[in-house]
Amino acid sequence: MTFTNFIKRPVLSTVISIVLVLLGFIGLASLPIEQYPDIAPPTIMVSTAYTGADAETVMKSVVVPLEESINGVENMTYMTSSATNDGMAMITVYFKQGSDADMAAVNVQNRVSQAQALLPAEVTKVGVTVTKRQTSNVVMYALTSDDGRYDDQFVTNYNNINIVPLLKRINGVGDVSSPSTASYSMRIWLQPDKMKQYGLIPSDITAALAGQNIEAAPGKFGENSNMAYEYTLRYKGRLSKPIEYQNIVLTSKTTGQTLHLKDVAKIELGTLMYNVHLRNDGQPACMGMVQQIAGSNATQIATDVKAALEDAQKSMPPGLKVVMMYDVTDFLFASIEEVISTLVITLILVFIVVYIFLQDFRSTLIPMIAVPVALIGTFFFLQIFGFSINLLTLSALLLAIAIVVDDAIVVVEAVHAKLDAGYQSSLTAAIDAMNEISGAIISITLVMASVFVPVSFIGGTSGTFYKEFGVTMAVSIVISALNALTLSPALCAMFLKPHKKDEDETNKTFVARFHAGFNRVFDKTVNKYKKGVEHVINHRIITGVVVVVGIALLVIGMKVTKTGLVPDEDTGTIFVTLSAKPGTSQERTQKIVEEVDKMLASNPAILHRNAIVGYNFIAGQGSDQATFIVKLKPFDERSGGFFARIKRAISEKDPMALLVNPYEQNSVLGMIYKQTAAIKDAQILAFGPPMIPGFSVQNGVTMTMQDKTGGDLNKFYDITMQFINELNKRPEVQQAMTSYNPNYPQYMVDVDVAKTRQAGITPAVVLSVLQGYYGGLYASNFNAYGKLFRVMIQGDVASRMRPDGLSRIYVRTADNQMAPVSEFVKLRKVFGPSNIGRFNLFTSINVSVTPNNGYSNGQVMQAIKEVSADVLPQGYGYEYSGLTRSEAESSNSTALIFVLCLVFVYLILSAQYESYILPLSVLLSIPFGLAGAYLFTNIFGHSNDIYMQISLIMLIGLLAKNAILIVQFALERRETGMAIKYSAILGAAARLRPILMTSLAMVIGLLPLMFASGVGKNGNQTLGAAAVGGMFLGTLVQIFIVPALFCIFQWLQEKVKPLKFEDESNAEVMTELRQYANTGSSVEKEIEANGGSTESLKWHDQYLDLKD
Repeated sequence: MTFTNFIKRPVLSTVISIVLVLLGFIGLASLPIEQYPDIAPPTIMVSTAYTGADAETVMKSVVVPLEESINGVENMTYMTSSATNDGMAMITVYFKQGSDADMAAVNVQNRVSQAQALLPAEVTKVGVTVTKRQTSNVVMYALTSDDGRYDDQFVTNYNNINIVPLLKRINGVGDVSSPSTASYSMRIWLQPDKMKQYGLIPSDITAALAGQNIEAAPGKFGENSNMAYEYTLRYKGRLSKPIEYQNIVLTSKTTGQTLHLKDVAKIELGTLMYNVHLRNDGQPACMGMVQQIAGSNATQIATDVKAALEDAQKSMPPGLKVVMMYDVTDFLFASIEEVISTLVITLILVFIVVYIFLQDFRSTLIPMIAVPVALIGTFFFLQIFGFSINLLTLSALLLAIAIVVDDAIVVVEAVHAKLDAGYQSSLTAAIDAMNEISGAIISITLVMASVFVPVSFIGGTSGTFYKEFGVTMAVSIVISALNALTLSPALCAMFLKPHKKDEDETNKTFVARFHAGFNRVFDKTVNKYKKGVEHVINHRIITGVVVVVGIALLVIGMKVTKTGLVPDEDTGTIFVTLSAKPGTSQERTQKIVEEVDKMLASNPAILHRNAIVGYNFIAGQGSDQATFIVKLKPFDERSGGFFARIKRAISEKDPMALLVNPYEQNSVLGMIYKQTAAIKDAQILAFGPPMIPGFSVQNGVTMTMQDKTGGDLNKFYDITMQFINELNKRPEVQQAMTSYNPNYPQYMVDVDVAKTRQAGITPAVVLSVLQGYYGGLYASNFNAYGKLFRVMIQGDVASRMRPDGLSRIYVRTADNQMAPVSEFVKLRKVFGPSNIGRFNLFTSINVSVTPNNGYSNGQVMQAIKEVSADVLPQGYGYEYSGLTRSEAESSNSTALIFVLCLVFVYLILSAQYESYILPLSVLLSIPFGLAGAYLFTNIFGHSNDIYMQISLIMLIGLLAKNAILIVQFALERRETGMAIKYSAILGAAARLRPILMTSLAMVIGLLPLMFASGVGKNGNQTLGAAAVGGMFLGTLVQIFIVPALFCIFQWLQEKVKPLKFEDESNAEVMTELRQYANTGSSVEKEIEANGGSTESLKWHDQYLDLKD
């Protein structure tokens, strides 16, 4: 196949490249930027409230009917639900990756409306909301003041009225939620003694509100008449001020006696609930958590949200400010910056390596021009495929540098070889070289692309990862091949000059002397290398042993390397959850929180602390729960780089700072555990946010225990605790824990039905009085500040403090007498849960497991499997949730990927060599390199995660490429009649320089990645170590083993199908043989003198197969 036109038309070649670069820039400008590809499944949340109900009541009357209806909705994968003692019900439905989130929301909404008739009236009144969102937050912000001049009621309502509606309008925002419950509410505090005095019960107040706090449409005067004007009639509508509520008339007698609401209750503009309080750096605050819609671009949302908050800040009351607590883009931009700086360093190192080998600035320039063309051109195709710029696509481009440089080097090297052979025109040299190697380049490109394409068809979470990486690699390889066939040879023809005769040693510059020395050493090395290869070929047992050892090491590596999905990184934010003893009052919890807050304030790495009392990210709401959101100082102030550590060790006079960075996330987590160990009456868990947004609020392993027997909650809890205790004994587990506890002190209310019947009432009447005074009733609505708020009725605080208060609240009997509720009700002390969870319709308990240092999630999951087999009885099981679920599904795919890649490489090579035997010489040389990748991964303590698997896939391609080049050149020599053994030796020797050049370029180029210290270092180090280890060991073994394998399999192939030799006295063959046999100029003269006669061929008889 000839590409000579491109060499003869350099302008055409450069135009193709310029167009690619321009298209790349267009793509780059419009590509979204995100941390990882969008892999989180669409999530639909169904939530409602049943005021005053306990967890079990909510579960039975609200959650179960809704779940029964929603279960099995199209494309659903699993569903979790929870009910709390605060009357909250929440169901989260997870859908298959890639399903339409809008359709999912519509389908769930339809199922919810089918269940509406089965729900209690109070719930239907509040309404069931269906929202489309993911469980992770893109941005968390706090509204607070430095001096505490605004209380939490003011900041919460300022946020709800002015900020939340603004943020919800931003494209891609699914919801803006807040744990705060201090939104305005008209509170009617009933006074039981006065209610009894006037013979009233809570339902009388509700009735008065229903009759007087109304909107009405009275109509018009003069409509359809001959009047000159029409007058619209208006009623004052709903009441909106406390004084208006005070004047609501309850009873009015003809005697002129009127009873107003203010006579039996205290009315104020209060808050909806009093169960959650927020503090930011010790001052009252409110918090907003911005969630994204599945499929939206997190980076764009975060940027828009921050701009909107900045804008809103200008019109805020004096002293009120916005504090950013968590921003997904902090880590993202810092790690992208890190990858780009590594990219630049890699390019410089590659440039140096190539220059040392090619010894000519012009030659070095050609691969350096090829790299930006291929990398920038790739962005255009990313845009077409609908991908984004993320850590994976950037890693792919980083690794692609090695491959792109390789293609260009192959071309430059081939042209140099022609010029070495005495060509006087670089144009002719380029054309001849291209005629020889264009076939190899195309086959290599096909093989490389075939490694990455099958990977793109794997489904699930890890499939999305591989797809983005694989396609990015494949595209950059194809563009690189296009470069190698068009731009590089054209540049060679323009830039390279015919080689001059050696100058006298004394006239040489330092650079020239260095090059001469390098060449002398290299030539000696090549000669030793030829002897080494011959030795390996002569002792076939060596080849067999190396291949077997390589495969064995690879299998062992795959077995012993710990697994994971993505490594945890320092994201700059930490969550700390706190669960006090069951039933602890909010006052006591507040004191524990203040104690922890002081400890956090003393940590030099922490910038802001946001405490939420009454709400726990994992356990939900409760007076005994709390959460801290801890924002660490910016990355540049906590740098763990080499120089930063030295500086810190000197300034803080602490030599340990050289080894450990006390400001990085893991050190801070350790410090938090160490400090809070002194707090005995609360369980404290500290963790980083998940690496992949959209799955769950925490990293580590998230799992759910299931009771499929439908049995007793206490028994289920005991079995779970037994399981957790066993799990905590395992070395892989740092901490396994659950925030679930069924031992909350509760009172069981028993109504004496006989007594109620005697009084002419029903148990429902007694219980509604209890709900009115204790639980609270949502009685009506009012308008204020352009929004709708609730009117709530409840007994005043003094009447709700102790059980003996039941004798002071009264129910009205059939004969209009007032009887104390205690006459009809008995209380029993019991214990129960504060919240109940379900997973796929079975009662469940959530367990979070933190892996120990040096262990991965995969190893923890294996430990869980082993412990559950020993501990869990029949009918009890577990399921993974969130990211762990995806991890469990993806761990099965690694082996499949390798097999797919190798099969594709084998088939393409078989087609190219027209042989099913010869490709084995390429395939069998690959395992040693892959084993090297596993070896380095284990030495550096990384795990077999997405980053490592990406390196492995790339290694299969690169190692195959090296082997193909050796086999291709050996085969060409064999076809000219050279003996198998010598064609192998000389083929390998001819390719040694380019193979060493590309392998060294890659190994040295990726060293900065292998020893990365900045943001996102764990992923970078994994990627670097695997690639460097695989390439280093792989190349070292390959250059000796591939020629030996070629000899074995070519001999076998010729046994099956004998080779037809070409005419041996072909002049072109003679120059080939002369060039690779490294003979001196005397032979050259001899050939020229004899006019190419067969006599002159005696010198290479030793390299020929001697035929009869």
